Parts: sequence; C-alpha cells; structure tokens
Amino acid sequence: MKRFPVVPTIVVALAVAVMIALGLWQLLERRPQKEAFLAQLAANPGRPAIAFPRFPDESLLFRRASAFCLEPVSMTRAGAGAAGYRIIALCRTGAEGPGLRVQIGTTRDPLGRVTWRGGQVRGWIAHAPDGQPLIATVMHPNVTREMMLVMERPAPGLFPNAPPSIEAVPNNHLAYAVQWFLFAAVAAAIYVIAVRRRGGTGTSPTLG
Repeated sequence: MKRFPVVPTIVVALAVAVMIALGLWQLLERRPQKEAFLAQLAANPGRPAIAFPRFPDESLLFRRASAFCLEPVSMTRAGAGAAGYRIIALCRTGAEGPGLRVQIGTTRDPLGRVTWRGGQVRGWIAHAPDGQPLIATVMHPNVTREMMLVMERPAPGLFPNAPPSIEAVPNNHLAYAVQWFLFAAVAAAIYVIAVRRRGGTGTSPTLG
C-alpha cells in the first residue's frame, strides 16, 4: 500500500494556514485601521495650527504648524518629481532633543546656491526623506519616521512646495491581502500536483 506523505503535508498545510491568516489580518484589521488613519489625515489641514511637535507623531501629518529656526546648519536636496528638487534645511532650535528639518522650497537647479537665514516658519507637517528602501517600508510599516515642517511660503529664490496630499500616503493593504491569498493558493496547488506526480510512492514530495 502506497505511503501518504504525512509530515510534508502537515508542514505545507501550516504554511498555507499562516498565509491565509496574514491575508485576513491585512483585509480585516490593517485595512480598516489605515482607512480610519487616512480619514484623520484628510481632516488635519483644516484643524487649528499647532507648535511643531518635538517628537514624531504620525497622527499630526498634514496638520498646520509653526516653529522657529535659529540657524540653518546644513542644506540637503531630495527629489521632488516634476518640481525638480526639494531644499531641506536642518535647523538649530536651541531646545533639547533633535533638530528641526524644514523644507524651504523647490528648485530645478541641482547645483544652485541657496541662501536662507532661518527665522519663524509656518507650514504643515510631513515626513522627512529617509532614504529607506521600499522593501524596508513594506516589511516594517509601523517604524516611526522623522517629521519635518514644509513651509507654506518658499524661501527667496525658490518655488513653492507642493501642498499636502493624501495620495502620498499608501494604502496597499487590500493588495497585500490578495497577494497572501494567492501565495496560499499557489503553494497548495503546487503541493497537490507534486503529490499526484509522486503517485504516493515511498518518496516524499519536495517542498522547495
């Protein structure tokens, strides 16, 4: 009598169950959480302005805020799509804790000199560029990111910053759920085909 591959079947069944559970988690828990979060962010631009927070708080994205830059200590450029480059100043604030990053405007000149001496700044709260690869963002979606203040009026010689947009905050949880369900279906199908080809002989089907 042909021996049925019990252990490999259990392993594959557990793996499929985990994939289905991850898909349900993305669909039933993470997706509603993100939708509620996006609804909050959509309302933030209309809320009263606040002082720029000392520590990152994702719930304050797109909220209008103000701060005081005692002195810009460095300037960096970050990509801004069709707008060219964002100019981001790292400011000394005189307060304890991390410095303040301010996006002071955009430019299409990759090498142009920017002169800005700081002072009172007003605008809205956004994520600061962190150079984190996309795969890291997907694998660790809850990692707190640094915030910056995007000026509503650009520094002299620069173009205005793009206004805040909910479109900049991804909501891919439905796609993640579908991917996990597809992974589960493919894994199950491949294993069933492998078992049938082996014909239930004494050799267990390969898992890899």
